[in-house]
Amino acid sequence: MNDSRAIAYFSMEIGLEAGMPTYAGGLGLLAGDMIRAAADLKVPLIAVTLLHRKGYFYQLLDASGWQHEEAVEWAVDDFLQELPQRAAVTIEGRDVHIRAWKYEVAGVSGFKIPVYFLDTDLPENSVEDRALTHYLYGKDQRYRLCQEVILGIGGVRMLRVLGHDEIARFHMNEGHSSLLTLELLDEAARKARRSSITRDDIAVVREQCVFTTHTPVPAGHDQFPMELVERVLGRREIYDYKDVFCCEGLFNPTFLALNLSRYVNGVARKHAEISRSMFARYAIDAITNGVHAATWAAPSFQALYDRYLPGWRQDNFSLRSALSLPQLEVWEAHIQAKKALLHYVNRETNAGMDVDVLTIGFARRAAAYKRWELIFTDLERLKKIARQAGNLQLIFAGKAHPQDQGGKEQIQRLVQAKEALKLEIKIAYLANYDMELAKLMTSGVDIWLNTPQPPLEASGTSGMKAAINGVPSLSVLDGWWIEGHIEGVTGWAIGEEGREASASHDSVTEATSLYDKLERIILPMFYRERDRFLTVMLHAIALNGSFFNAHRMVKQYVLNAYAQQPGNHKVFAG
Repeated sequence: MNDSRAIAYFSMEIGLEAGMPTYAGGLGLLAGDMIRAAADLKVPLIAVTLLHRKGYFYQLLDASGWQHEEAVEWAVDDFLQELPQRAAVTIEGRDVHIRAWKYEVAGVSGFKIPVYFLDTDLPENSVEDRALTHYLYGKDQRYRLCQEVILGIGGVRMLRVLGHDEIARFHMNEGHSSLLTLELLDEAARKARRSSITRDDIAVVREQCVFTTHTPVPAGHDQFPMELVERVLGRREIYDYKDVFCCEGLFNPTFLALNLSRYVNGVARKHAEISRSMFARYAIDAITNGVHAATWAAPSFQALYDRYLPGWRQDNFSLRSALSLPQLEVWEAHIQAKKALLHYVNRETNAGMDVDVLTIGFARRAAAYKRWELIFTDLERLKKIARQAGNLQLIFAGKAHPQDQGGKEQIQRLVQAKEALKLEIKIAYLANYDMELAKLMTSGVDIWLNTPQPPLEASGTSGMKAAINGVPSLSVLDGWWIEGHIEGVTGWAIGEEGREASASHDSVTEATSLYDKLERIILPMFYRERDRFLTVMLHAIALNGSFFNAHRMVKQYVLNAYAQQPGNHKVFAG
């Protein structure tokens, strides 16, 4: 099982199948795409995450549109293989026992990558400890910190028990797993026959680790009071090496990952720029996210690419030749995907949506900065556009975090807008947005809408999934869209032409831009200049689909993050 080239990839959430609720959203689906692409490219990755038996949550809406949550029920052993090995971590002075469940991801040539799901639901643990891995992003700070101990420290220990002794790099996908560095420090000290860690160990561990940050705002990074960390961990090192573990008197997993990584990257060029301003003492590179093309292409597009672009599954860059695809066959593939989506929408919501009507999709977590309501800024203007420029219909999906009252209010207001517009515009809201629904939506709509408050979109990947299926984006210039946008070629920008959006831009101005693009460009093109619309669809595939994919992303990680050359990290002063 040993491989000196192996990369251990740690992520709090990993999305592999819709039936496995082990992810909440973009971070987990990105991790799943990373693993699938690594399997295609035969990169020796080993993935570690937690087994969320109760999932993120099952979403229910009451008659008023208010979100309620229930625990998810799923049969773990229908998907995963239980392994006999056991590991343990110390939490609050007691041993918490861990087992692992295995899932294998097979690449296009049959190369397999193991994914280990850590689980504390064992009879030898207390009732409380058995539930520590149950809920993704659940409960309070103590629960979250215990999960980070299990993922980071427990994950390394489980890998060793499973025989993965020679690992070239430890890749932390967000800061949730950064406590793995503490276990590696202990290993380095033991190897040097010492009972406590030193600055020499810090240098050794830093050369083993790489870190990807996904969050462009300081408040989005976990921070824990020192007294809580001392109680849970019971380790003096957090005080002895405060410059490594802490920031402004709090344990900050992100700073721990930054301090102990040879290479750090953001997930888009703009995000890396913002991250360098947030963490000014650190060198932060950019590797823009990508999606796994074969996973997110609708069946009709898979068949189309198989006919005309053989090899696209092995090399997603082959999609650059999409401009040569017959337009009529592209449109037919799109209509098949659209019918599949609208069949689902009409069955679930009784919305009565029509395949001939321009359909706009919007699906993401309900949070203030995502600005779900931007398109509803001026309902009278929206009605007028539908009457005079061309009919349109809207499909929304996404969950609000259980503690995010503002996000829940957004969903509720969307339901109210649906009622106010029902005579002019058909609107559907789809509950329990998951991987399968994401496949239907990103391939089945005609336009993908994205309206984040800049610069708060680190990257975003839903528009990339849409591009794989020839669906153009209508989006604020933030995240990946700054790199993928060519006006009128790959889609359309919301906001001033030729300028990236900024936090100072007001929603009214951007809503006006959105309406103008719909009324004057997109709707007339869709209904009266279908050939031009198809040309935009083809460019979305050829330019964005061929680049913003996980094959390119993984190759960049191999060359920039995993390679043996000296790391590009902050010079640690100790």
